[in-house]
Amino acid sequence: MRPPIQIDRLREFMAALGRETSGNGRIYFTGGATALLYGWRPMTVDIDLKADPEPARFFESIAHLKDSLQVNIELASPGDFIPELPDWRSRSIFIERHGQLDFYHLDPYSQALSKISRGHPRDLTDINAMVSAGLIAKDRLPVHFASIEPLLIRYPAIDPASFSRAVESFVNS
Repeated sequence: MRPPIQIDRLREFMAALGRETSGNGRIYFTGGATALLYGWRPMTVDIDLKADPEPARFFESIAHLKDSLQVNIELASPGDFIPELPDWRSRSIFIERHGQLDFYHLDPYSQALSKISRGHPRDLTDINAMVSAGLIAKDRLPVHFASIEPLLIRYPAIDPASFSRAVESFVNS
């Protein structure tokens, strides 16, 4: 089992990925990586990310870095679990550039809705931290949920009514 990832190893991963890939690309962090970089968690078990567009040598670099840096890497983002929110790219938050890679926090509203859909206690703690950090406004969550609600039919594991109630419950908490 690999050790938990702390901020220094995440930053080392970013720099190494920027060195090892070639060409332009964008890397969007979500979950624990966002929590680490904002400082509301001291560690995470893996680095969840989405590349869009993928730089050349992306997959080769990921395969190498997960072993050389001893980090777990998941190619996962909210769009794998709930419909992508319209304009998610424009709400994503720039972190820094390494080589020809731009690193971003994936849209906080996408992250928050994905976490609400799962409903794990740590996810709810993360969403509250997003609110406290000013990354999301609770009253905007129902608007973003409404934009994806008609698309939930494509996600049979999600009960739209339960998801809607969970969003409303969080907003009113």
